[in-house]
Amino acid sequence: MIKTKLCLFIACFFTLLLQAQENYLGEGPFDQLIIRGVTLINGDGSPPISPVDIVVENNKIVKIQVVGYPDVEIKDSDRPKLIQGGKELDASGMYLLPGFVDMHGHIGGDAQGADPEYVFKLWMAHGITTIRQPSGRSAEEVLELKNKSKTNEIVAPRIFGYTGFGSGAKNGIKTPEEAREWVRENAKKGADGIKFFGAEPEIMSAALDENKKLGLGSACHHAQLSVARWNVLHSARAGLTSMEHWYGLPEALFEDRTIQNYPLDYNYQNEQDRFEEAGKLWAQAAKPHSEHWNKVMNELLDLDFTIDPTFNIYEASRDLHRARRAEWHEDYTLPSLWEFYEPSKISHGSYWHNWGTEQEVAWKKNYQLWMTFINEYKNRGGRVTTGSDSGFIYQLYGFAYIRELELLREAGFHPLEVIRAATLNGAEALNWDDKIGSIQVGKMADFVIVDENPLKNLKVLYGTGAVQLTKENQIIRAGGVKYTIKDGVIYDAKRLLLDVKNMVDDEKKKLNWKLSQPGVTN
Repeated sequence: MIKTKLCLFIACFFTLLLQAQENYLGEGPFDQLIIRGVTLINGDGSPPISPVDIVVENNKIVKIQVVGYPDVEIKDSDRPKLIQGGKELDASGMYLLPGFVDMHGHIGGDAQGADPEYVFKLWMAHGITTIRQPSGRSAEEVLELKNKSKTNEIVAPRIFGYTGFGSGAKNGIKTPEEAREWVRENAKKGADGIKFFGAEPEIMSAALDENKKLGLGSACHHAQLSVARWNVLHSARAGLTSMEHWYGLPEALFEDRTIQNYPLDYNYQNEQDRFEEAGKLWAQAAKPHSEHWNKVMNELLDLDFTIDPTFNIYEASRDLHRARRAEWHEDYTLPSLWEFYEPSKISHGSYWHNWGTEQEVAWKKNYQLWMTFINEYKNRGGRVTTGSDSGFIYQLYGFAYIRELELLREAGFHPLEVIRAATLNGAEALNWDDKIGSIQVGKMADFVIVDENPLKNLKVLYGTGAVQLTKENQIIRAGGVKYTIKDGVIYDAKRLLLDVKNMVDDEKKKLNWKLSQPGVTN
């Protein structure tokens, strides 16, 4: 009898433990939260400073106080006082940054088999507290998730929803007035903006004009089907606030042609054709720092235009093996997502029909020219943001965002400029820089806390951490975000990653699935 009761007790205990894991919603918010002794790396470009105590009350930063000097004992009398019922978080020796903003964050997808919970936890585990959803889910779906995130009913970043232009229009959009009506209806549904792919010039002009009147944001992936008549300059002049990727920018830089040098047997519906030829585009544009190159850049700067390059999403084009063998796939990539990445004539972005050295070399040269433009745009005061576009081309949610930071560094950004692109620049592009994006009194409590210095090595922000060798010759994994704080709620980032790993393990077990490389059987 006693043994039976003990077994029941153990079973109940583990059931409750599992439920607690499934329902984990972080800790807080608190009437007062004090983060103690941290090194502050702000999003405004200022250098690190420590030790600092940060006081939050009801999701607002109310005090940022330097409480001493490096390697000198801190006097308690010099520190902000904790009120009764307040929460104290000892972050001595750790680094605090503003919450990251992902300007190109698709909330999973049916084709990938990635549901919002899986995606949200990967993002939050990497310090991403705000995302811009550039189409993929309906305005109604996004609004529901947005409201649940706002009230912290779910573990999720703050969501800005940009609806794909024309989605839901049964017969398409054929006239400028239909475009304007669609834009008005989109705003009524609670969308924050529109994601364009291109359309007839008069329709693009009407839609952008109406959207601008309503004060909503806009982004555009200038797809090749429309870009010959409507490139980035046309969009920016018409009121587009930001561009995605780089399509449309080389076309604006053409000097000796008006159309990309397509092979005569090219087929846009063939993914290898589409991406292989895209890798040759920058070589067809004006040379860096030439008269026309400068003219295009200066006009975009004058228009206060935002560029969200998403370097990471095309990286497999220049090094397929690296992207495909990234170590996080084994533990955190769902079987359905892995299969979506594999070579296919159907899946978008699975263009490895016959991908080899020649294609990779062309893309490497493409990156050099692309990065030169983006770095110079930043140097001249242009706004460059950080977006990931994960869920395609071997790029996994959260992990790909950190890779984007590394690629901005490769492009020539100082690490502090990288952090500014990931935080304050994104907040400015969303017109939320009075609320998030930097650590300032009056702003909301969105923070990333890590126990290693990310300025010295951005790899410490990966969920898998960075490999280091100790003085004792021991190999360790250092870093990984320790806490993600959003709206004053503290989330254990490693616990979120464990939740994701458990999801993936359960799916593998259910399907009796093992990761294998394309063309190789287990």
